[in-house]
Amino acid sequence: MKKIIVWFRQDFRRADNPALHYAYQEGAHILPIYILDDENAGDWKRGAASRWWLHHSLKQFDKDLSGHLALFKGKADDILPKLAKQIGADGVVWNRCYEPWRIDRDKDIKSKLEDDGIEAKSFKGALIWEPWTIETKTGGPYKVFTPFYKNGCLGSGEPAEPLQAPERLTYLDKPSGVCTLDELSLLPDDVRWDQKMEQHWQIGEEGAWDALMDFIDAGASSYDEDRNRPDKDNTSRLSPHLHNGEISPRQIWHEIRKRQNAGALPDKHVKTYLSEIGWREFSYNLLYHFKERITDKPLMEKFEVFPWDKKKSALERWQKGQTGYPIVDAGMRQLWEEGWMHNRVRMIVGSFLVKHLLLHWSEGEKWFWDTLVDADLASNSASWQWVAGCGADAAPYFRIFNPITQGEKFDPNGDYTRKWVPELKDMPTKYLFKPWEADEDILKKAGVTLGETYPEPIVDHSEAREKALSAYDKVKKAG
Repeated sequence: MKKIIVWFRQDFRRADNPALHYAYQEGAHILPIYILDDENAGDWKRGAASRWWLHHSLKQFDKDLSGHLALFKGKADDILPKLAKQIGADGVVWNRCYEPWRIDRDKDIKSKLEDDGIEAKSFKGALIWEPWTIETKTGGPYKVFTPFYKNGCLGSGEPAEPLQAPERLTYLDKPSGVCTLDELSLLPDDVRWDQKMEQHWQIGEEGAWDALMDFIDAGASSYDEDRNRPDKDNTSRLSPHLHNGEISPRQIWHEIRKRQNAGALPDKHVKTYLSEIGWREFSYNLLYHFKERITDKPLMEKFEVFPWDKKKSALERWQKGQTGYPIVDAGMRQLWEEGWMHNRVRMIVGSFLVKHLLLHWSEGEKWFWDTLVDADLASNSASWQWVAGCGADAAPYFRIFNPITQGEKFDPNGDYTRKWVPELKDMPTKYLFKPWEADEDILKKAGVTLGETYPEPIVDHSEAREKALSAYDKVKKAG
């Protein structure tokens, strides 16, 4: 009987898991393992909120595997070859990840295993279209989303059907040297800020599927119109489940298609939602092909001369949701409470950071990395460069979101803003997104004292806009 180690990384699910399916098809006795490899990850080890999610995802996945998940902590390129020899494994299998540090490490692991005569196989489980399979007609990578998605992705046909979960698995005993979940130290040590997030999420494979079903039954039917409304429950909130592989993009794709084909979901909403799956794939395409520019280097090199500000006090007010612009503050406070933020509001707060405060987008990228439960290197780096106007297929820098009109347009009744900025809950909607324009009587009736119960605006919108455009002139001259 074959012995196969199934190395789980960000694929904590039994269904549509190609590596697990392979071991099952081989009729092998399996050892399911997870390795917390912070040393190889370096600067890209998980942030605090993502570690919290990982703790609970591992806990649930271990239950799904009947308590057989073996946990390790250390360098995977040291642990895996030794473990394979220790148990006399015939093979080690895993689903591919696409971060540069993982690609380099995994190549080294595969080489070491094969040198020891141990089969090493990797599979496509996290993406529908892997970066090296999609290229332009001239043979290079795409830098613009629409042709990438329409020609490269959709042009290659529908994704294959998802794999079913194995009916029954036969496990090997856990070897020596395993860790307990607590020994991974994924939860905060002192102030348990994470406990407030628990009420907002059902973590694990079942929770991911429930979230998909809830979305299909409710938000998907008006997704095209309402996905930009943070006051409505019309987004899937699947991003952290996808990031941790509790559900696969292929499963989501086919379930949405199934409902569309049954007439339960209108075509335009399906088209818009599936394009969001495409954006995730596009982000990984950029990460794979332009890995040297995933940190503080702009994909558009001319932005290297941009005169960024470095005011720490402004950054801290943005982080704490104390900018004096209610829709911005609502988003930042939602992030701190839930470890997640509505996508439209992510764009608003991102634009505010880089265009109103003139702070480098990497400051926002770092904060999101630490506070988002769905913090993902590909999506985070691509999205921040997009909103900063310096990435692939980016929003032009001169397109500066007005935080007042953005709030009025996308939170028209103020429900979202009042929820997250309760000190303004009694403000009339007319002044909710610009309380400084209300007279003293209106402020008094609402129980608001600007500068005391709610901050004065950190910058004037019109002045900040002119300053941002003036700074952008240097970029244009450089280009």
